[in-house]
Amino acid sequence: MDLSLSTETVGDRTVVRVGGEIDVYTAPKLREQLVELVNDGSYHLVVDMEGVDFLDSTGLGVLVGGLKRVRAHEGSLRLVCNQERILKIFRITGLTKVFPIHTSVDDAVSATD
Repeated sequence: MDLSLSTETVGDRTVVRVGGEIDVYTAPKLREQLVELVNDGSYHLVVDMEGVDFLDSTGLGVLVGGLKRVRAHEGSLRLVCNQERILKIFRITGLTKVFPIHTSVDDAVSATD
């Protein structure tokens, strides 16, 4: 399966909608998108993962890398995910302590965490 990406601006946030699988083959596409957004001055990102079917360690690494990039500019990276099988990966790896995870894009955009 391939990876689909789209972006939109909601308030002062840039929402990246991700669909498909984030794995060793598709993660570079997501990495390029995040790097491009930060290079263009988007430092407050919301990654909407509601359409993600699969996430592996490579994908987690890309998300952590994106977080480091935005934090270098006093920015933020929030995740939107309500799928138990994906949330379980974040819990097992301890990344729920690193990423603010929201159940909807609206919640993520309006959050002040």
